[in-house]
Amino acid sequence: MAFEGLSEKLQGALKKMTGKGKLNEQAVKEGMREVRMALLEADVNYAVAKDFIKKVTDRCVGQDVLSSLSPTQQVVKIVHEEMTELMGSTNARLNWSSSVPTVFMLCGLQGAGKTTMCAKLAGYLTKQGKKPLLAACDIYRPAAIKQLQVVGQQVNVPVFEKGTQDPVKTAREAVEHARYYGRDVLIIDTAGRLHIDEALMDELARIKEAVHPTEILLTVDAMTGQDAVTVAKTFDEKLDVTGVILTKLDGDTRGGAALSIKAVTGKPIKFSGIGEKLSDIEPFHPDRMASRILGMGDVLTLIEQASETFDTHEAEKFARKGISNKLTLEDFLEQMQSMKKMGGLKKMIGMLPGMSGKDIDVDEKAMNKPEAIIRSMTPAERRDPSILNASRRKRIAAGSGTTVQDVNTLIRQFEQAQQMMKQMMNSKGMKGRLSRMRFPGL
Repeated sequence: MAFEGLSEKLQGALKKMTGKGKLNEQAVKEGMREVRMALLEADVNYAVAKDFIKKVTDRCVGQDVLSSLSPTQQVVKIVHEEMTELMGSTNARLNWSSSVPTVFMLCGLQGAGKTTMCAKLAGYLTKQGKKPLLAACDIYRPAAIKQLQVVGQQVNVPVFEKGTQDPVKTAREAVEHARYYGRDVLIIDTAGRLHIDEALMDELARIKEAVHPTEILLTVDAMTGQDAVTVAKTFDEKLDVTGVILTKLDGDTRGGAALSIKAVTGKPIKFSGIGEKLSDIEPFHPDRMASRILGMGDVLTLIEQASETFDTHEAEKFARKGISNKLTLEDFLEQMQSMKKMGGLKKMIGMLPGMSGKDIDVDEKAMNKPEAIIRSMTPAERRDPSILNASRRKRIAAGSGTTVQDVNTLIRQFEQAQQMMKQMMNSKGMKGRLSRMRFPGL
């Protein structure tokens, strides 16, 4: 998982630093040395790491922290704030043209996942009510056009292609095609190279001049570390990119690219690829990413993904039940079904507070047993587990091919999950955040 090593070392350094009772300047500086090493090992740009440590240290040795009754929370808060600022402070949204179509031009090196990301972005925008069109302007890589057609079909978005004709002409014709057929977004898949060369940059510059894209989005492989920052700087100098899309953020990446790109180039990360499925794309939120790295979880993204998986009515009903502590085993069963749609149990657990960045060994098939147990219950038993006496539990175990101990374990886990959900939903600020998202009645 992304940031595993960085998360573990950062959390360890902060715990060691704040576990000594009252903080002093020496303890802060010793702790920051370990944080600095963790950042450098994660392949964060040296200058970025140095500047980050200076800012955090200056704030931590200030009177507010050293005299605080709770220095642990203060230090973590400062690190979180500075890390959020490092990655861009706020979610950078896409810009839109006043005339149709809005043109998004994706560029990047070969192998970064650019073509697949074109389809992911198209699918994402379709869910937002847009009508995108994909344009195949990579005429060099074998089967690149065919690949775009295949992934375009999977997200139900048409592809404009003119074979191996000049990509600049194809891009210009794609704009007219989109305008004529009422497609309000045009996403251009451009050619990549194994390395940056003048021919590539010249072609991209000519496409930019021909279609005047609203956004030039650089697709960067998050697993390339500081190399990603070098690539981003070069593309930005030649094309003046407007934003970055990080791919493979779910892989074994150390996180250096995510923490360095904004600081070095000044260009925000707008989206991240978080898996192999075409639905595995999410807007990049610096504050939430900082929370994941520091082991604070990412409950808001978890809730957003849940609200996309459910219809609005179901999502609101679930949120209300969580707040009022009225979740039932029927809800529990529905959540298990939804986990499969949301990327699985391991991904979801990784977003919970205290679990971010940890190497979680989860058997996805483990959900089969609880599912069988719940399905062996009557509707009344699912709604009110308190009526499950010994004879009922024995019957349920026999019907599900499990043991009474398995049934008891499930009930205990459900009660714990119920309590945890109530605490999260009633935590400070959570209700307000929910109301600002999709559930105005909460």
